[in-house]
Amino acid sequence: METILKNVQNLIAEALQVPVEQIPPDLAFGGIKQWDSMGHMGIMLLLEERLGVPIDADVIATLTSVPAICKHLEEPVFSEKTGS
Repeated sequence: METILKNVQNLIAEALQVPVEQIPPDLAFGGIKQWDSMGHMGIMLLLEERLGVPIDADVIATLTSVPAICKHLEEPVFSEKTGS
């Protein structure tokens, strides 16, 4: 899990253009000024682009914290949803 956490923190830091030190393991939407609605879309786009994670509107609404994103990436279900 730590590897996923570190990857998520690095990805969020890159998307929000902040140092990774500003991304604690419990950070959530609005926790820093850069994670606003535009920042959130940047994070979602990078998740799709870098990790190949398909993200639809319903999923975007649930991935609003570092723990939620990590949990989503740990679930093998996301790869099965692409066939529907």
